[in-house]
Amino acid sequence: MFNYKIIYIVFTLFILSCSDVKIIPDYEKFTTEIGELNYRILYPKNFDESKNYPLTLFLHGIGERGNDNELQLKYIDKVFLNTKNYNDFTSLVIFPQAPLTDNWSSRILIDSEIRQVFPKDAKPTNSLQLVIKLMDSMVREDFIDNKRVYLSGLSNGAMGSFELLKNRPNMFSSAVLICGGGDPKWAKDFAKTTPVWVAHGAKDIDVHPIFSIKMVEAIIKEGGSPKFTLFEDVYHDSWNNVFEDPEFPEWLFSHPKN
Repeated sequence: MFNYKIIYIVFTLFILSCSDVKIIPDYEKFTTEIGELNYRILYPKNFDESKNYPLTLFLHGIGERGNDNELQLKYIDKVFLNTKNYNDFTSLVIFPQAPLTDNWSSRILIDSEIRQVFPKDAKPTNSLQLVIKLMDSMVREDFIDNKRVYLSGLSNGAMGSFELLKNRPNMFSSAVLICGGGDPKWAKDFAKTTPVWVAHGAKDIDVHPIFSIKMVEAIIKEGGSPKFTLFEDVYHDSWNNVFEDPEFPEWLFSHPKN
């Protein structure tokens, strides 16, 4: 019987080895007093520590959790290993991985049509706290331009990204949040500081599109001007629509922080 997980990992590593992208081959682990976080780094071509680079954080969905430090790379060939996109920007990209026992969002699953709720005043999960600490340390590096720090996440990763914007409203230059959601009250913390592109599939039954709609409404109410895309006849995999849109990397990296 085939071991499909091993086949997937070998195929992923084959893609990485055939590209011009430098990815640290050894697993990276960020360790603090509250735990450890697996992550990988995508370096720009001809990376030079004496130079200054943008930094991008990508938070995966619920299905990419684990401890192999590989599954979170599932979609990077669609965007970050795309030759045209990779040649057009010179950003380091951080890919952390949440364990199976945790996730990026404080959301609570419920038995109803909307399937989840976001508790008020909830603290970030342990995994998101580790991401916050990792990003705090990265933006202090001399080779990082802390006026060009970007954020993207899909599904559970987009939920965690909304929560991350609440906790670090002045860190990110822009954010692309795909089929996620959060507490609309969080918007007041980042609406005026961070340009946001919110995207969702209109037929999403895993994360109801009303969550993105409410976040967009709240951002507008708090003085922000979000980009919003609701894809017709698209279900929960709306990240494919975003990643195939050439405007995605162009929009994300076109916002230096004031």
